[in-house]
Amino acid sequence: MAQNLMDKIVSLCKRRGFIFQGSEIYGGLSNTWDYGPYGVELKNNLKKAWWRSNVYERDDILGMDAAILMHPKVWEASGHVENFFDLKSDCKSCKKRFKTEALKDKNKCPECGGELTDSRPFNLMFKTYQGPIEDASSAIYMRPETAQGMFVNFLNILDSRHPKLPFGLAQIGKSFRNEITPGNFTFRTREFEQMEIEYFCRPEEADKFYDSWVEERFNWYLKLGLKKENLRKRQHSKEELAHYAKACTDIEYRFPFSTSGDDWSELEGIANRQDFDLKQHSKISGKELMYFDDQKKEKFYPYIIEPSGGVDRSVLAVLADAYHEEKVREDTRVVLKLNKEMAPTKVAVLPLLRNRPEIVELARRISKELKKSMVTVYDDTGAIGKLYRRQDEVGTLYCVTVDVQSLEDKQVTVRERDSMRQERISVDSLGEYLINRLK
Repeated sequence: MAQNLMDKIVSLCKRRGFIFQGSEIYGGLSNTWDYGPYGVELKNNLKKAWWRSNVYERDDILGMDAAILMHPKVWEASGHVENFFDLKSDCKSCKKRFKTEALKDKNKCPECGGELTDSRPFNLMFKTYQGPIEDASSAIYMRPETAQGMFVNFLNILDSRHPKLPFGLAQIGKSFRNEITPGNFTFRTREFEQMEIEYFCRPEEADKFYDSWVEERFNWYLKLGLKKENLRKRQHSKEELAHYAKACTDIEYRFPFSTSGDDWSELEGIANRQDFDLKQHSKISGKELMYFDDQKKEKFYPYIIEPSGGVDRSVLAVLADAYHEEKVREDTRVVLKLNKEMAPTKVAVLPLLRNRPEIVELARRISKELKKSMVTVYDDTGAIGKLYRRQDEVGTLYCVTVDVQSLEDKQVTVRERDSMRQERISVDSLGEYLINRLK
């Protein structure tokens, strides 16, 4: 059952140190999640893969990192102050709050059946204050998206790096939205991380680049190891489009949120934002954010193609796609079949007998050497069968077992995760052997 699968993923994340409930010892803070030792490695691997694909392997995209707190007028220019809100209703009985658009019965609480209040608009931005005095003049917002930091730095990038159109800016960073969330683990949270590109181009070329970015981003998720049958592209209707957008396509993943098996939800959106943002910031700031084409001797506002994906959603999709259960004799083996790039740990070194000091010493020496070239862990906290299962559950690619025979022949047993095939390899050639298989 799909819901059962989601429960298993949540349980594995807690049990093996991928993701924990935020502030758990105090009863938890609703819809906040902390990434544990394996979770942070998986998350970092995903971000590294995105950055390498979009910044290091291309000549037309530059990286940057903008501040979370920005001048309040940024959000006036972007339209967030005027347009960034949800209509919500409160239950008079249980006091819970709901998005009005998600209610089947606008007058009846879906939780307790109580009477609902009339819908009211709630701004989704987190408001705070800058400085010691909390008044209207010191009000400031936590950014609800990373995009605006790239738009307001448009002139700085032109003046410092002098890029020619088309070119893009890439950024990975935290954003905050004070919205009611339906749960679904880490899929929708108030604090989340985005991977965004703002790709500037000539207006007449925008449609071409929009189409190419849709294909490129879809193919990137396939490279992460996600199954093609669990991915799809969905183009927005005119009624769905944001006020700034000419077109938008979502890349969706089939998440196991319910038993229906049809929980297609957004991983990433690719939008043609036209020239809305640069025009708005020019108007509000008084600074001219235009591009000068020195060959054609003309000034104009570039159009912007924006691929915007969620880090946390992508991590969840990777976990869901990699989760496997298979029968091994009388037992069920749980294994995360993460690809080589995503796996948090590449190698685990395991001593067969933890009460034999010479075996433990050799295992620790091997682990220390491997750590210099790959992510390696040492574990002697259980019997070898239990240790294998533990490493399978976290997606470790190879297990290296040091046994009594290793002391004599200077060889170790290397076990591959997916096939469980074992091979004896000499200690001297172990590093090279593993490096070649991890390429």
